[in-house]
Amino acid sequence: MSNGDLLHIEPLELKFQFELKKQIACSLQLTNKSDNYVAFKVKTTNPKKYCVRPNTGIVVPHSTCDVIVTMQAQKEAPPDMQCKDKFLLQCAIASPGATPKDITPEMFNKESGNRVEESKLKVVYVSPPQPPSPVQEGSEEGSSPRASVSENGAVNSSDFNNVSRAFVDSQDNSSETKALISKLTEEKNSAIQLNNKLQQELELLRREHKRGHGGIPLMYVVIIGFIGILLGYILKKT
Repeated sequence: MSNGDLLHIEPLELKFQFELKKQIACSLQLTNKSDNYVAFKVKTTNPKKYCVRPNTGIVVPHSTCDVIVTMQAQKEAPPDMQCKDKFLLQCAIASPGATPKDITPEMFNKESGNRVEESKLKVVYVSPPQPPSPVQEGSEEGSSPRASVSENGAVNSSDFNNVSRAFVDSQDNSSETKALISKLTEEKNSAIQLNNKLQQELELLRREHKRGHGGIPLMYVVIIGFIGILLGYILKKT
């Protein structure tokens, strides 16, 4: 803040968040802590680039006035984001009850013996703030659920319990699946062994039939057929 006797100016640097092809504005606050009416006038080294509203005015005693400085849209960024533009704010004592219509160039002429204060303001370009990176809600597909953490760093107990239950359920399902596969494998191996045994007995009966020219008992054939059907069902199931 400037420590002038007539006006306090804040800030003394005009900071513009520079973006191409976009008008950018910043503000000045002029504070009159005296008992006098104070006239002010704002000048710039590059009047085509900036628009100042109001560029002249009256600040009544013990009050403030805001001045808006707008930079026109720029097509190119300056090298290294450096700017050489400057502003000059002049202020002088005005007559009591003065209005902006009463301001004349002569009021800011030091050679006429008027009390004139001047403040030089620099122009600074700053990069615009980067938007926050998006945060995906929930866990990603294929990833395990995660427990949330509160602001004080403690893990949310309910979320932790949910994660634990989900993990235990997955472990239980995995154990049941492994047990079922193991059981079906044992049944399949037993069925294969039984089939081999029946094939051997059937071959043995065929040989005895050829030797004795006798017939195979009907009940034995039925039993073998039933066992074959059962074996086929088990093999199909596995």
